Amino acid sequence: MAFSTVSALSPLDGRYASRLSALRPLMSEQGYMHRRVQVEVAWFIALSDCGFVEFKPLTGGARKYLLGLVSHFSEADALAIKEIEKVTNHDVKAVEYWIKSKFEARPELLSAAEFVHFACTSEDINNTSHALQIQAARDVVVLPAIDGLITKLRDMAHQFANVSMLARTHGQTASPTTVGKEIANVAVRLAKAREQIAKVDLLGKMNGAVGNYNAHMAAWPDFDWEAFSRKVVETPAPLGLGLTFQPYSIQIEPHDYMAELFDAVARADTILIDFSRDIWGYVSLGYFKQRLKKGEIGSSTMPHKVNPIDFENAEGNLGLANALLRHLSEKLPISRWQRDLTDSTVLRNVGVAFGYAVLAYSSLSIGLGKLELNEEALADDLDASWEVLAEPIQTVMRRFGVQGAYEQLKEVTRGKTVTAEALHGLIRSLEIPETEKERLLAMTPASYIGKAAELAKRA
Repeated sequence: MAFSTVSALSPLDGRYASRLSALRPLMSEQGYMHRRVQVEVAWFIALSDCGFVEFKPLTGGARKYLLGLVSHFSEADALAIKEIEKVTNHDVKAVEYWIKSKFEARPELLSAAEFVHFACTSEDINNTSHALQIQAARDVVVLPAIDGLITKLRDMAHQFANVSMLARTHGQTASPTTVGKEIANVAVRLAKAREQIAKVDLLGKMNGAVGNYNAHMAAWPDFDWEAFSRKVVETPAPLGLGLTFQPYSIQIEPHDYMAELFDAVARADTILIDFSRDIWGYVSLGYFKQRLKKGEIGSSTMPHKVNPIDFENAEGNLGLANALLRHLSEKLPISRWQRDLTDSTVLRNVGVAFGYAVLAYSSLSIGLGKLELNEEALADDLDASWEVLAEPIQTVMRRFGVQGAYEQLKEVTRGKTVTAEALHGLIRSLEIPETEKERLLAMTPASYIGKAAELAKRA
């Protein structure tokens, strides 16, 4: 039966398939096979340049042909490998056999076919392939999506830097801020998290069945296999892999770098969960309206509703992403003795974890694009919250040594409806310089924002 988006088990390949088209070629099984072919070809070509009598350097034509197997790898190639795997019941061996099948009618390559996968364990191919997949997903999809959010948040921070907003601590009215400053807080946090994601080194090892170059040394004991392996791992593509060399491992690369990366992505996601909930709340308060989309329905029974669904979708998918990312970071660095297979099936879900994160970033971007600031609602809330000026009044009183300043303002404001007139009466009665009285009398909840606008513009 042919698959379609409505029959997909995962919503990533079903309902949300169109929003993950950039990630799918990189993190799918086809993407995994593609990287395996890349690693096998890079190792094979590099071996031909080692000076071994038994394996002469490949001609330019042969190299071009081999690199073409990588650059032109297609879905049909992936399906052909899957057909071989039905016989071998071993996915890496199927890739090896597929490459060798491409040597037919090419005597130069056919005579050197036994050097495909030479001295390699499957994990030499798999760990580097996973690293290449993750590298592509991070650099081509995840980071650009986060960068897009950072840019949008910075633009909003600057645009709304001077728009005063009532803050709420513990859900209660608190010292005012600006819309821009609150968005700037998120932009700065997310930019820092983005730096942590980008700077994680992606590691690869190619050192045999238990990490000691046993088979390599058996074949050519006087050859510097560690230096050779490092060169293949670190040389940029297409002649190498462009990863960071891992010198110490068991059969598998330890996956500590993966844990570091997944934790870093989860931290960024947590920041965005926090932000999604805050925006949801601001929409609920009426601080933001949402631009209408023709034909869209908010509720099956309440036609007036315009729900903040993009931020709800983002929050839910960020939670799913983090659940997977945290499991990956906790599980992958653990392997019994020199190898068990529990990491293999888990690693196949890295794309799923990234998928939920990228889906959430998309939802946030869409949601932010719909927001329209309701400055009237913001102004009304501020004008109904004169009690927030108890803080500056008592602070100025304390500056000039007025005894019991905090207690006086507490008596006047706590649990009461505070009016401008009541506060102005109190200010006029204070024994402080007239210039300070005038300054306090001129202050409003909307003007009491400290350095908020400056901080927002600086983000």
